[in-house]
Amino acid sequence: MRIPTSTTRCAWLSPTEAVDHNAGVPDLRTLGWDDAWDAAFEPFAARGLAPGRVAVRHRGAYDVLTRPGDVRAKIAGRLRRSARPRDLPTVGDWVALRDATIEAVLPRRTTFSRRAAQEHGSGSAREQVIAANVDVVFVTFPLGGGVDPLLLERYVTLALESGARPVLLLTKSDLEPDPEAAADQLAGVGGGELPVHVVSARAGRGLETISAYLPTGVTGALLGPSGAGKSTLVNALVGAELLLTGEVGADGAGRHTTTRRELVLLPEGGLVVDNPGMREVHLWLADEGLAEAFGDIEALAAECRFSDCRHEAEPGCAVREAVAAGRLAGERWDRYRELRSELEELEQRLARRAR
Repeated sequence: MRIPTSTTRCAWLSPTEAVDHNAGVPDLRTLGWDDAWDAAFEPFAARGLAPGRVAVRHRGAYDVLTRPGDVRAKIAGRLRRSARPRDLPTVGDWVALRDATIEAVLPRRTTFSRRAAQEHGSGSAREQVIAANVDVVFVTFPLGGGVDPLLLERYVTLALESGARPVLLLTKSDLEPDPEAAADQLAGVGGGELPVHVVSARAGRGLETISAYLPTGVTGALLGPSGAGKSTLVNALVGAELLLTGEVGADGAGRHTTTRRELVLLPEGGLVVDNPGMREVHLWLADEGLAEAFGDIEALAAECRFSDCRHEAEPGCAVREAVAAGRLAGERWDRYRELRSELEELEQRLARRAR
């Protein structure tokens, strides 16, 4: 369900006030508000501002969820002029409102960012914030056509860097003859610590498992390539055709239809962000995420004879020894080197721009 649109002026209400279930309007805790957010908002409450959470970003406007209902809001001119692009409101942000104007964005707990795809390979680099204040990132990939390990590990690296908990969802399991075997082949992704679940929205498989990650007030985000069935999953979780979905071709491939990010409130009280499929996923300053996603390689590197070993021709390189002995798959090492090289190139580009 979507929260009904309202033009009512925002008025700050305590998140513990009673919920008007007949109107379908949640209290702030249903939207993810807690005591820490309450404390962070005190300076804004003293100025007579009201809290809200960004659900949809339009060109020049935002749909914001508030206690009275939805508000179509714009950014205050002062905020637009003073904020860096990455600090402007995005889906999932908590904001401070006066009437229908966003005056401030509360500090984010988690941030999912990528390098803006259109600028990769050009002379500049820019961060694109995808979503904020997400608790669980569902990295969503379809079965039936094979999973690109490098693309998958890009998503996992960014999810780990965001600070949210990553979970791998293998969708469209009804198109895979042996989905459990396919899941077993991906058990080592993310250093082997990543939960992997086989789901099918069409067959209703795994929906309860996803819902268990999203109790009241917890926010998840579905991220993955085009045609992975993210909007279909959201519709299945909501129990209604809330979001448009594309037809499935004869080859089982989905037709991407989502064109905007949207924060959706689930009937059981959790929230989920549906995201457009990203055909290009380039890393943005994800050193920690990469180290966590490839923890096995980082552990081997710590055993090298030289602390500055580049794992090329140096003697006593534990990484190359592990590859030669078959303890580390050469394909995984190659994927790590490609992602590491991409990060180093980005850092050099940013350093040159800073100078």
